[in-house]
Amino acid sequence: MIHDSELLDKLADLPREAFAGRVYRATRKRLDPLLTSRSGGRWMPPGGAGVLYTSFEREGALAEICFHWSQWTPRPSKPATIHTLNVVADRTLKLVRANLEELGVAAGDYEAVNLPRTQQIGAAVEFLGCDGLIVPSARWACDNLILFPDSADFRGTLVAELEEDVDWLKWGKEKKLVD
Repeated sequence: MIHDSELLDKLADLPREAFAGRVYRATRKRLDPLLTSRSGGRWMPPGGAGVLYTSFEREGALAEICFHWSQWTPRPSKPATIHTLNVVADRTLKLVRANLEELGVAAGDYEAVNLPRTQQIGAAVEFLGCDGLIVPSARWACDNLILFPDSADFRGTLVAELEEDVDWLKWGKEKKLVD
């Protein structure tokens, strides 16, 4: 992938920080929570680097899976599994909404699905050697941690600890996220 040099310059000027803590990941039942996705999403184009989408809050992970699964026809009927992960990342880049606007993501567009600009940003952050990207969730009032395991050695520093099955549809209806 060819990266926008102006975008790379802007991202290279932002500070990196370490992150150590607990995050949450929602998956299908029995899916390995440490299995990366290469199918694309908000922060990586299809076929790009492997990505693990996580949230700083359990409800943030549930809100993300509720949004995506509610788009499917038919909707999945099985529960989602919320995994609690402990992670240590040495080089994360944190973006707030003001950073996103400076990088070309219009505030009103942020909740849209698979924005080409956010995909370019994520791919560029991974290209710059960051092991993670901290960004505002588009679905819940929290931050998400996007991990790039292809760019980092997470052996022993990314551990799945707990899992909980949740009726995602019932939860989504209670929170008025799903009709």
